[in-house]
Amino acid sequence: MTKLPLHANWTVKAAGDLSNVPADIKEKSIAASVPGCVHTDLLTAGLIDDPYLDRNENAVTWIGRTDWRYACSFEVDAAFLGHDRVALVCEGLDTVARVEINGTLVGESFDMHVPQRFDARAALKAGKNELSITFASPLNYAEALEKKLGALPHVEKHPFNYIRKMACNFGWDWGPALITSGIWQPISLQAWNVARISSVRPLVLNANAKSATVEVCLEIERHDNGPLTFSTALTGPDGHTLFQNVPIPANTSRANVKLDVTDPQLWWPRGHGEQPLYDLSVNLMGQGGVELEQWSSKIGLRTVKLNTAKDSIGSQFTIEVNGQPIFCKGANWIPDDCFPHRVDAARYRRRIEQATGANMNMLRIWGGGIYETDTFYSICDELGVMVWQDFLFACAAYPEEEPFQSLIEAEARHHIARLSKNPSLVIWNGCNENIWGYFDWNWKDKIGSRTWGLGYYTRMLPSIVKQLDPTRPFWPGSPYSGSMDIHPLDDRHGNKHVWDAWNQKDYTVYRDYAPRFCSEFGHQAPPSYATLRRAVPSSQLRADSLSMLHLQKAQGGNDKLHARLGEHFELPSNVDDWLYLTQLNQARAVQTGVEWFRSRQPVCMGALYWQINDCWPVTSWAAVDGDGRPKPLWYATRRFFADRILTIQPESDGKLYAYAINDTSEAWQGQLFLGKVNFDWTQGPGGWKTVFIPPRSVLQVPLEYYAKRAGQKAGDEATNIHSESDLIMVQFGAHRALWYFDTDKNLKYPAPQYDASVKSDEGKYFVTVTAKTLLRDLALFADRLDESAVVNDQLVTLLPGESFTFVFESSRNLPEKALTSPPVLQCANRFGKK
Repeated sequence: MTKLPLHANWTVKAAGDLSNVPADIKEKSIAASVPGCVHTDLLTAGLIDDPYLDRNENAVTWIGRTDWRYACSFEVDAAFLGHDRVALVCEGLDTVARVEINGTLVGESFDMHVPQRFDARAALKAGKNELSITFASPLNYAEALEKKLGALPHVEKHPFNYIRKMACNFGWDWGPALITSGIWQPISLQAWNVARISSVRPLVLNANAKSATVEVCLEIERHDNGPLTFSTALTGPDGHTLFQNVPIPANTSRANVKLDVTDPQLWWPRGHGEQPLYDLSVNLMGQGGVELEQWSSKIGLRTVKLNTAKDSIGSQFTIEVNGQPIFCKGANWIPDDCFPHRVDAARYRRRIEQATGANMNMLRIWGGGIYETDTFYSICDELGVMVWQDFLFACAAYPEEEPFQSLIEAEARHHIARLSKNPSLVIWNGCNENIWGYFDWNWKDKIGSRTWGLGYYTRMLPSIVKQLDPTRPFWPGSPYSGSMDIHPLDDRHGNKHVWDAWNQKDYTVYRDYAPRFCSEFGHQAPPSYATLRRAVPSSQLRADSLSMLHLQKAQGGNDKLHARLGEHFELPSNVDDWLYLTQLNQARAVQTGVEWFRSRQPVCMGALYWQINDCWPVTSWAAVDGDGRPKPLWYATRRFFADRILTIQPESDGKLYAYAINDTSEAWQGQLFLGKVNFDWTQGPGGWKTVFIPPRSVLQVPLEYYAKRAGQKAGDEATNIHSESDLIMVQFGAHRALWYFDTDKNLKYPAPQYDASVKSDEGKYFVTVTAKTLLRDLALFADRLDESAVVNDQLVTLLPGESFTFVFESSRNLPEKALTSPPVLQCANRFGKK
């Protein structure tokens, strides 16, 4: 195999109907980057303003209505053309593309998500060659197919369900409408003789402490139909290698080999064990042992199962790895940039390490984005992050007629085969919210008797998964209850989304549900101050400005943001307090949901909130904003997804209970303190209890006695009486949970009193706060003074006499007074009852 990358000397130019194109761009040939897209090429050339900033998005809508022609020249020699086959390999064309070499059409592409191989030999010549790729307007193409096949319902404005392209390119309730075109993945010429490797699927058929079997499934493309040899080598972490040679008979394009591993080192999700990886290499050899092509990858030995067995409630939804039930703690993942080619390996690692740094063990790749690059899954393999992978269908009814049936089958086959090597991928999911939409979003009358995608989710996709990778489970949708006869949001079955919390109701409504697995729920907040300051003109830094509202893409988003905030706080009068309180409310909301779901174990076995990341500087549900800065939610996530937590929850009997949750392989035992105190730190009834929490289990402890007003006798009917300054505290070693009996605006907090000191040493700042009163949800926003500063923690609650040191790096000379007072240093005490 000989490869010639084609990443240099590209230009891009508007093509076709130029009526929407600005005059200074119409006839201009612009230097282009490959991989890349037209938006970033225009941005680099200085022909458009950054669409992420202010309201610049509105000025570039014409790009998605325009055809674009990419062109380059390159040279090949006669020896290269002397190979049996020469192909133009396009790993990603976005999206409707016509590919020509020296004026000869060599192929067309209609799917952003699938690589294309075009026979190029006949069109090439020795010496200089011209390659052009013309991309039709994605929006015009989608609208034309919608008109031809008949409209089907979808969210947002544009018919993204009529083109196999990243759906959120067309705009979402957290994303801009930046409808891209371009060569977004590598492109090359590949020349080969005799045969080449089409795909390698390493399937772990079984794995336990004593043995494992890996079946390596090879598919090849032939030029010569003679006999071949397929050689495999599997090297373990200890250096021991298993070899196997298998003959491939003439006229055969498939071969399998099974490798039996003794005493395997099993791959586990983080928090459940180690992540040892084995090196697998495959060689394809022709007659005489001539090597034709080599393939290699790291793999992990593990088994995965989705347990949906019936029980006394309904049916379970539990992911089991190596036979062990796993409580899935994580978040949903969206494309990390509207222009995915800009997400390099270092950025993937930063973002995934932010997930593991917040104690997550799962990321769900949402169906309105992309299948991520090999780099993403490899990092998840390494770090023990399980991946829930949606097929790319989201919030729409999808036609099952051609050309989509064939495109989607090819797309599924490619990615199932490509990702079979990654132990981190533990479940395939058919779609996002499409089944729910059919039930509840007034779709049925619009669809009538037409196809709408159900055939993909219940027939085509499970069939292909079973054929190509039966080692992984498939589930038709998120949410879905296992049957079209059961509502997809039924608590008793399947996986659930909870969106009445946020959309209609206060976040305490999470406690009305006990789902088997909650794969979506969340709460909005603006991005970090430094991110806003970069994206929004200083004159527009207020909640209701036009620029700020442009960064709010959810329908009625700010109204919901303020309604949910108003349920807990008086609405603030300035943007500084607004930013702190909305971010605090987001963190509290998601904490409420997660801790409730974790306390429902083993009925509920997963909590994936929406969402970990953002693709631009927007007000959204993300824990990490579009500039990569962690919001307070991220810091809260570290605590509520910790392996061991304490939480206090009200049950349906009206009583309070403490829950000690132990998600480790070791027992948790010792003295648990339970008691009632007042904000002035007058202690009420309290006591110690010896507790033992087995591995991977939850202990419930009643708090009824401590919830009573001081002096109330046992047996009194009026239980849970409290004042506006009472709280319950549960302490177990370094772990603590506090229960406040009312919302902040009804609590009579003490005025925040504290001592604060600031020290700096070799580019590090240490801000130590010592509490004289209760300080609830203390936060230091160092990015207000230095946009590069990231603090070690946020939302820290201190009891009188306790201290905490905020640490961050900065090369600037920062004033002590600013670091120790609002709006840089904030706490919830400022916003209680006056």
